[in-house]
Amino acid sequence: MQSIDIDVIRTALEWHNCGHRVVLGTVVRTWGSAPRPPGSLMVIRDDGQVAGSVSGGCIEDDLIGRVGRGELALRKPEVTTYGETAEAARRFGLPCGGTVQIVLEPLGPQSQLRELLVAIEAHQRVQRRLDMQTGLVRLVPATEGDRVAFDGATLGTVHGPRLRLLIIGGGQLSRYLASMAVMLDYLVTVCEPRTEYHEGWDAMAGVTLSTVMPDDLVLAMNLDHNSAVVAVTHDPKLDDLALMEALRTPAFYVGALGSQHNNAKRRERLLEFDVSPEEAARLHGPVGLNLGALTPPEIALSIVAEMTALRRGTDLSGPLSNWEGSKTVCKTC
Repeated sequence: MQSIDIDVIRTALEWHNCGHRVVLGTVVRTWGSAPRPPGSLMVIRDDGQVAGSVSGGCIEDDLIGRVGRGELALRKPEVTTYGETAEAARRFGLPCGGTVQIVLEPLGPQSQLRELLVAIEAHQRVQRRLDMQTGLVRLVPATEGDRVAFDGATLGTVHGPRLRLLIIGGGQLSRYLASMAVMLDYLVTVCEPRTEYHEGWDAMAGVTLSTVMPDDLVLAMNLDHNSAVVAVTHDPKLDDLALMEALRTPAFYVGALGSQHNNAKRRERLLEFDVSPEEAARLHGPVGLNLGALTPPEIALSIVAEMTALRRGTDLSGPLSNWEGSKTVCKTC
């Protein structure tokens, strides 16, 4: 499984190397209910082939036609906006008056796509800076901040790993959890000192197997606010020490498998390890949203769902039936 960025960029490179004219579209701003968030990528080939998406289908056909006719981004980058009026929003199927602004960029050697792909595949986090007047691109190391920055003169987009997931334990559930997290563009590390659980992990793309002790690995990874930790071994000797260290980091999510009773006991043990009450309260246990999950893939789904909700700032205090949908989700397309 490849990240979305890698798929789109690799496709753009292949098409350009075959002699096609290729245009890269990047969502830079949205207003109201927009189908795709800023940073979404799409490439359009001169014969109408596409990869990626900037709207989930609402405006792609119009973009393909305009690019094919040479009306957009023929020689240098330019901006186009969809849904500026209610009539336009209805025409293109944008919900609730949503508006999408897209930068379209003709690709060439100056685009530095090959260099960008190399950086992403090396797990580097870089910012791609596009000069709107010249079409020239610079790649610089990325720091914390917004994924997209656009001031009309320069477009900056961040590529490469932004999210990390550390899974303590290498059992069946971990395999489903790792696979789903890779699809969501996490860099996944599975910590499993027990050799009997190592079979097959080396073949899973996007996942690193570590055999060091979990608490040592938590310290070595230097977890930040884009990091998540999930403990699933059911072995307090492995889980508890790792959770103790993880709860002291800025990691946005720290969870542990187990019943309410077992997690209550776990919190008591953590307090004995000098974990503060505030730190212990950060533990998500039982881990995952209450979806009625029973099987390992269902439990993995509930975990990544809770991680996603927290990362997006969703209020999980009420019932799921009160959820009215994300502001960036197109409900009518």
